[in-house]
Amino acid sequence: MKLNELRDNEGARHRKIRVGRGIGSGKGKTGGRGQKGQKSREGVSIAGFEGGQMPLHMRLPKRGFNNIFAKDYAEVNLGSIQKAIDAGKLTATDIDHAALKAAGLARGGKDGVRILGKGTLSAKLSFTVAGVSAGARDAIEKAGGSVSVIEIVPAADKAKAKHRTAQAAKKQG
Repeated sequence: MKLNELRDNEGARHRKIRVGRGIGSGKGKTGGRGQKGQKSREGVSIAGFEGGQMPLHMRLPKRGFNNIFAKDYAEVNLGSIQKAIDAGKLTATDIDHAALKAAGLARGGKDGVRILGKGTLSAKLSFTVAGVSAGARDAIEKAGGSVSVIEIVPAADKAKAKHRTAQAAKKQG
């Protein structure tokens, strides 16, 4: 076999059918689109349209609820904290959101960290967090540690408070 003898297998390449090039081509006049109507024309998107009937996605009932006031906590289990201490990622005895974030345990959580009780804790630690479960509090205190829960004010509430103080100052002066 030589380079000049190389070619595709038989039937591997098909020529594109050029539609609308006269009746002799077999795909002339309507170009394979049938006759008249919205679908025979170009640039029409009718997916989900049911001819004026109320579409299915609008007929079905809506479900669920999205609480706009829900707090966004980064949830961290006691077992993962103990594992980070054993691995040397977490060295401080006073643990807060910044320390857990630096150790790679708290992802997200714009409203703070919540400690959950899954796993065991043997190190004596003091936590300063936004929330703690009852089981986690018991486990921390059993290990000789302590927990202080701080109140995190959401950003929206801070903005409202700032606005209120500005309005009050404007009324007085």
